[in-house]
Amino acid sequence: MSQDRLSPLELMRKLVSFPTVSRDSNLELVAWVEGYLADHNITSHRHYNEAGDKASLFAHVGPDIEGGLVLSGHTDVVPVDGQPWDSDPYEVIERDGKYFGRGTCDMKGFDALALWALVEASYLPLTRPLQIALSYDEEVGCTGAPPMIDQMLKTLPKASAVIVGEPSTMLAVNGHKGGLGFSTHFVGFEVHSSILHTGVNAIMSGAKLIDWANHVNAANSAAQPTEIAAMFDPPYTTAHVGMISGGTAHNITAKDCHFSLDFRIVADETEADWRGRFEDKVRALEADMKASHPEAHIEIEPRFFVPGLRPEQDGEAETLVRQITGDNALHVVSYGTEAGQFQERGYSAVICGPGDIAQAHQPNEFIEKSQFEAGRKFMQKLLERLTGD
Repeated sequence: MSQDRLSPLELMRKLVSFPTVSRDSNLELVAWVEGYLADHNITSHRHYNEAGDKASLFAHVGPDIEGGLVLSGHTDVVPVDGQPWDSDPYEVIERDGKYFGRGTCDMKGFDALALWALVEASYLPLTRPLQIALSYDEEVGCTGAPPMIDQMLKTLPKASAVIVGEPSTMLAVNGHKGGLGFSTHFVGFEVHSSILHTGVNAIMSGAKLIDWANHVNAANSAAQPTEIAAMFDPPYTTAHVGMISGGTAHNITAKDCHFSLDFRIVADETEADWRGRFEDKVRALEADMKASHPEAHIEIEPRFFVPGLRPEQDGEAETLVRQITGDNALHVVSYGTEAGQFQERGYSAVICGPGDIAQAHQPNEFIEKSQFEAGRKFMQKLLERLTGD
């Protein structure tokens, strides 16, 4: 006998109760979702990461044919460490017309709505399939989605359209920037700072690469944007360093300097071009370091690559969302999502989800009750379309 069909709010409360910070496992949440779907005779599939401590989950209901629709979200959330929360971050608190809790906005609110829709769909005479895709490690570079999508293509009939439910206040977002990140380790040669000319200071050498990023930003901001770039804010590719560490003492040339350098790439520029420019600059700086001491060098390791989402001409996913929401304006965002990764693999993709991205990652994160209800109504209309009504 199937268990009760939980409401969207009940599902969100359950999902938020799992502290699935990206640095930790999400398997407890995945196991619960898997069990809940099984109680409604829905078979789900896991795809594990290499360590086996995280998994994505996907499922299919309706006729066993291609051309279905995917509702895509992520299970991980950002940490609450050091944030001044007024309540337990992992408990949904209703107050002042809002639901507070880590992930209510980004993006367990949408995940709950997608699970609700999938279970409801399993009791309907669908003429078109509905699929759900819940990934891991979105918050650290969308690294969990690509292997999940590849496994979906091997396991399920291929859907044709994807709705990624990142918070967009239920507007149709048809474009976003790509992301490219590198872990960078400058290795210098330690000497006393009084004879610094005989050593190599990894921090001061690293600063040259950071200053190069400043020049990149200045040059890009001064250039005339292309038609696609002009859609974004800012209307150009950006380079950024947010954290840095290194050195052992104030009077010793630093042996090590670690930082990550990330690019947010407008949708009509390529990852290959920016990777090449970055690597060329690193090699030039490394040659200067080695000229001072042969042991000095620079180590770089790719952290992530998220392809941009390109606006589609008469895209199926965008058309469907616009028909349901009535939103016909153009919307693009500068953050990355798995939408570009689905698009890269042949799906039509669009972003549409409840909540405001301004609340994502914040202390006392919340989703407006009105937004959550708008998401429920959207799912109800979607189900009507999948049944041919």
